[in-house]
Amino acid sequence: MAQQIRRNGTSGVRRVAKAQSRSLTARKARGSASGILDRAMGVLPFTEEQWSRIWLTAIIGGVVGIAFMIASLAGVPALAQAQVAKIAADAGFEVRHVRVTGTSRMDEQQVYARALATRNQPMPDVDIAKLREELRALPWVKDARVSIQLPHTLAVNIVEREPHAVLEKPDRLVLIDATGVELEPIAIDKAKGMLRLAGPGAGRQATALEALLAAAPALAPKVEAAEWVGNRRWNLTFTTGQMLALPEGEVEAATALVKFARLDGKNRLLGGKVLAFDMRTPPRLYLRLPDALGKPKDVAVPVGEGDPT
Repeated sequence: MAQQIRRNGTSGVRRVAKAQSRSLTARKARGSASGILDRAMGVLPFTEEQWSRIWLTAIIGGVVGIAFMIASLAGVPALAQAQVAKIAADAGFEVRHVRVTGTSRMDEQQVYARALATRNQPMPDVDIAKLREELRALPWVKDARVSIQLPHTLAVNIVEREPHAVLEKPDRLVLIDATGVELEPIAIDKAKGMLRLAGPGAGRQATALEALLAAAPALAPKVEAAEWVGNRRWNLTFTTGQMLALPEGEVEAATALVKFARLDGKNRLLGGKVLAFDMRTPPRLYLRLPDALGKPKDVAVPVGEGDPT
């Protein structure tokens, strides 16, 4: 009987020891996991406040998602949207700040005027696509990127159009880009040194003119103004004050301009005595020369023959 009592005592001690061992192992495991998590969070470039915001965002996002899913399953998507917006607003997820980047030439107040219309709206209610289209309707805006930055910032990045030339209108000068989009009026003193376009419909031909001048890159920087004549052809005015009349048609005009560039390279036409050049009737080049009495006269010279100067 005494021997039986001793066995039970030994067994009880062993059970207690095993329980304590398991408890110690669990505490060590928890400590190890906590240490690993702490080290991982320490390596990532976030402050404790940022971590709190991230976890809060994730939790609220999960709640919002569950609410939206429940309302959608109930067959009331409008109610789902309203519920999501309410939860987001109550949690502080609404537009409080607008940040605009990318503007250097345009008046960025035009951007703020449209973006601030979303102020105090719950983030889920902000129509990013609509706002983007409104911004792209502004003359200076080539493209706009709109994004939501939780918890309460609306970020707008503007891609501006590049000013290319000045369009002469009856009552004012207007800055345009390479595609002819009118950007804003410009003062005469600020238009100095820029390519000037004139003539009805000249703005719509800005892209075609760019392609034409690209055919003779050596001449392009010397072109000061271009007049779109009769909605069919160009007269180019160079920085020397001399004018070149080109024929109708894209191919014909480009061919004539290339020939003129070659003649100028050989004979230095620009800067010479000739007042104007007319290449509308190939293969002849008509020259307007000053007369001794002050009246200019026209002389026809076959292209490639003689010295036009």
